[in-house]
Amino acid sequence: MYYCKHCGEAYSTDQAVVCVKCGAPKGKGNNFCNNCGRAVAQNAAVCMNCGVALDEVPGADAKSKIAAGLLGIFLGHLGVHNFYLGYTNKAVIQLVLSIVGYLLTCLGVGVFLVAASGIWGLVEGIMILTGSISTDGQGKKLKD
Repeated sequence: MYYCKHCGEAYSTDQAVVCVKCGAPKGKGNNFCNNCGRAVAQNAAVCMNCGVALDEVPGADAKSKIAAGLLGIFLGHLGVHNFYLGYTNKAVIQLVLSIVGYLLTCLGVGVFLVAASGIWGLVEGIMILTGSISTDGQGKKLKD
């Protein structure tokens, strides 16, 4: 449950965009914690009651679990899902592995590189959809 940062009233649903009590847009205000609803000091960075960062709206910029999973299944050999989630190093490795594999297919070795990269992406896509991988590169939870 989330609370209005302006008046401390609980939102009726997680999808609410404004507070029904005061009309303030979700995430606006600095009087109350959006996680526990307790009053906080003006311009405080962290709620002293629950320890949550006060400058973020929960789930506002969360990445989609469905999108990441489908990218992993269909374009995982290129690392697209990892670029989307912010795992840039892993994504570059998958991309380079695929490109080198495609270039070496005439020698026969490349087929194994492309297959390995494809299986890697497929497995990660399934792991994302099942919830085994549930955070992005910044540690934020993926939204359903």
